[in-house]
Amino acid sequence: MSEVGEPRLLPWVSPEGKTCFLLGDGKGFVSRMADRVEAVQLEMADGLVAHADGMLGEARLSEGELRFLVGNLTRALRDVRRVAVSRGARLEGAGDVPG
Repeated sequence: MSEVGEPRLLPWVSPEGKTCFLLGDGKGFVSRMADRVEAVQLEMADGLVAHADGMLGEARLSEGELRFLVGNLTRALRDVRRVAVSRGARLEGAGDVPG
């Protein structure tokens, strides 16, 4: 029998916006899918930061451009924070998983 361990915070929420966790040994299909989603989220955040750097170097930005940038940066930061919390909780000796 495999050891289940601590619940893993998944990199997505339910359709109702609720936090999702996975119980398992970290080797199953959903764990592998979560790993891929996390990798995509981190790559997207890197690309967005590079885009923001370029935009902020411009002399003038419209209010719409700034709102779009801030909205996307906020979503990316939320995703990256979720990945960090999830990975930190899986480190040996980690305590409670904040949602």
